[in-house]
Amino acid sequence: MSDSESDAGDQTAGIEHFDGPVENAWLLKIPEFKPEDNPNGLLEESSFSCLFPKYREKYIKECWPLVVKALGTHHIKADLDLILGNMTVRTTRKTWDPYIILKARDLIKLLSRSVPFEQAVKVLDDEIGCDIIKVKKLVANKEKFVKRRSRLIGPNGCTLKSLELLTNCYVLVQGATVSAIGPYKGLQCVRKVVEETMKNIHPIYNIKALMIKRELMKDENLREENWERFLPRFQSKNTTKRNKPKVVKKKKEYTPFPPPLQDSKIDKQLASGEYFLTDEQKRSKKRQEQVDKEKRDATVQKERRERDFVAPEETNRRAAKANSADTQLDVKSLKGKIAKANKRAAKS
Repeated sequence: MSDSESDAGDQTAGIEHFDGPVENAWLLKIPEFKPEDNPNGLLEESSFSCLFPKYREKYIKECWPLVVKALGTHHIKADLDLILGNMTVRTTRKTWDPYIILKARDLIKLLSRSVPFEQAVKVLDDEIGCDIIKVKKLVANKEKFVKRRSRLIGPNGCTLKSLELLTNCYVLVQGATVSAIGPYKGLQCVRKVVEETMKNIHPIYNIKALMIKRELMKDENLREENWERFLPRFQSKNTTKRNKPKVVKKKKEYTPFPPPLQDSKIDKQLASGEYFLTDEQKRSKKRQEQVDKEKRDATVQKERRERDFVAPEETNRRAAKANSADTQLDVKSLKGKIAKANKRAAKS
């Protein structure tokens, strides 16, 4: 089989006894670990602690008796400290399963990450595991992270629900982490989908591939063949276009020499000779310039006012009509009319 992400429900039916190497380890059936396998118990005490946020204090306090009862069946002691805000699990002398303490550690981790007790307690089973994926570090930009996280959830949680149905896992997106609980094969699928979604690959492609694999598993003829030709191929396309500016500035020709320095105020005064004047001469010069400007403005204002009282030029109407008649008279047309009139007179 080309892929290890097929339906998680098929992992129970497999091989119990084997000799030599195995092609597909998922088909192996793990034997159940019983108290008779470890009659002496554990040599040392093991413990794990986990902090929980303030907003989870009320829920954890309500469901803590259930947590103690569930862990008590496996001879694990659980302590809750509301002052420090942490949960602790430790083994006892009656604990016979060495791996159950790690399962208990996962249980309190899931409770601190807003997973309900009904789902978190499933992690104590042998065939069920959990995976906490930290997605915040996968995307540096905060806006992109929020968009891709909402894309993973989908409208009204449809994308997340379809992922749960295909992988037989419980998936919870909370803050900067994604918590998944389910069979180990399904957890691999969930991690792949989540990581590729954070890499800007839409989860619908992976969900479609999981649906195709689920149907191919039902066909006995195709079960041992390569499935690459049936799976959709994703090609990343960079569709972003650079916005062109409205005004394109032309680049000047490169010159190795720097631009000439502009004259400073002192340089201009030296060129005009104003630098060598005394303060009294500068003030008198400034007053004279002000007087000259006022005179110029007064003359311009006087001319503008007298313009309204200037009479327009009068023209002789008869001379104007004669001039207009001369300009409008066409000599050639007049000669033609006279010639036609003479011809008509001669005929008559």
